[in-house]
Amino acid sequence: MKRKILIVDDDEDLSFIISEMLENHGYGVCCAKSGEKAFEMLSAHSFHLILLDINLPRTTGFELCQELRKVSNVPVIFASARTSETDRITGFDIGGDDYLPKPYSMKELLARVNALIRRAYGLSQEEKTINFGDVSVNITARTVMKNGQVVTLSLREFDLLSYLCEHKNVALSKERILSDVWGAFSLVEPSTLTVHIRWLREKLEDNPAKPAFIKTVFKVGYMLEVGE
Repeated sequence: MKRKILIVDDDEDLSFIISEMLENHGYGVCCAKSGEKAFEMLSAHSFHLILLDINLPRTTGFELCQELRKVSNVPVIFASARTSETDRITGFDIGGDDYLPKPYSMKELLARVNALIRRAYGLSQEEKTINFGDVSVNITARTVMKNGQVVTLSLREFDLLSYLCEHKNVALSKERILSDVWGAFSLVEPSTLTVHIRWLREKLEDNPAKPAFIKTVFKVGYMLEVGE
């Protein structure tokens, strides 16, 4: 399974060069040249790493990272011509995992990507997989398969599914799920959780109207019911 990387940079020529290099080394790559396009892609797909420029049209990489950290811990490498100490510190303070000043060599970029992927997903360790029915969830690799086919989840959908997998066969209150997955100080409405549960059922259950695994627990919340 290829690790997927999202490049967010308005320099299309540079993005193309980086894409080719990363794809030649076994990564799957998508590109966005604005913050709006990046969020559109992040809402529809799950990525293993984001390579993020700071200077973007109508927004900044800093602002995008701050919003991203509200919904996901996906690794972020800032890659920017802004090289001041203040910018580097800001990048780390708001949730960046690495900061690579432009111009940089493709070899150094690849080395940093490989190192961060190893740290984030523990490639030297046994991957953690949860199976139920014909669904296989690789929590380490952030991938989902159903009946041997890849299932595409958004960042939030995967984070929710991963949380249910980590607490399989435990009845979880809606309040606990919202706090742990969306954040303790999030202003998300309970109906948002209901919608995300419905989306997961539609993608993973054979009969979403009568789910066999992602169960509603009356007056409590939800549970992923998995046979031992």
